[in-house]
Amino acid sequence: MNTVIELTELTKTYGSRRGLTGLSLRVNRGEVFGYLGPNGAGKSTTIRLMLDLIRPTSGTVRVLGCDPRADAVELHRRIGYLAGDFVVDGRQKAGECLTFLGNLRGGVPTARITELADRLELDLSARIKSLSKGNRQKVGLVQAFMHHPELLILDEPTSGLDPLVQQTFLEMVAEAKAAGQTVFMSSHIMSEVEAVADRVAIIREGRLVATDTVAALRARSFLQVRIDFAAPVAAEHFHALPGVTDLSVDGKTLTCAVDGSPDALIKATARHTVTGLRADTQDLEELFHAYYTGEHPTDDSTDGASTGRAA
Repeated sequence: MNTVIELTELTKTYGSRRGLTGLSLRVNRGEVFGYLGPNGAGKSTTIRLMLDLIRPTSGTVRVLGCDPRADAVELHRRIGYLAGDFVVDGRQKAGECLTFLGNLRGGVPTARITELADRLELDLSARIKSLSKGNRQKVGLVQAFMHHPELLILDEPTSGLDPLVQQTFLEMVAEAKAAGQTVFMSSHIMSEVEAVADRVAIIREGRLVATDTVAALRARSFLQVRIDFAAPVAAEHFHALPGVTDLSVDGKTLTCAVDGSPDALIKATARHTVTGLRADTQDLEELFHAYYTGEHPTDDSTDGASTGRAA
């Protein structure tokens, strides 16, 4: 079985409120899949439907070949889950809590818990109620990873973590992938999944708007260009060039965006004396912000899974 998660026309409404609209998505075995969108986009709703914590209004869910409703006990044994609002009994010490959760799974070696706690700099002797948000998040990460699950489902996993611990977490994700585990990771921050994700999906207002590799999404970004000339130039010499947008000329300086090949711009520029040139690829965070805000056109197809339809 190569498909680990398969969502088909998944819709969830809360009375008059929208949760998800016609979401179709596939995640393959052994890949790290980043699920990106702003807060309130529908990321946590998707994850809760996958785990049968809530029920869909329509559509189907298959996880590890199982129906989450009919096969919940078997399925949950095979999954490591970190909720976006991870909460446990605050009276317990962190080590006691993790041992208890491990015993619920049939037992997890103490050495495994200690290893993960040491890597994340988590004090197992501290009572959970005394821990900061970031340290409570570490407890959640340990309980998700400690039993070597087939599938890790992580909802905003780096919330509250400092940058050094975030890097350790990304190393743990890379190791899980190397071991053949599948990782489904939701986030609203592109940079934290860019280094480890094989593919990413972008969700906005309950609708899937793009699914692709990070490299392919980067290829869709445009160049930000600044050209300095020896003498003033006329903007009309550049306005009609293919792929050139957001063009502005201020005396001897031209700035624009280039979507696609810069060949036409370079040839037009060569008619003048150039004193300086800078071309930067659009930052991926800007690209994803464009998807979030609807400024970027949505995809017609998404790498083997259809996009959801807007209501």
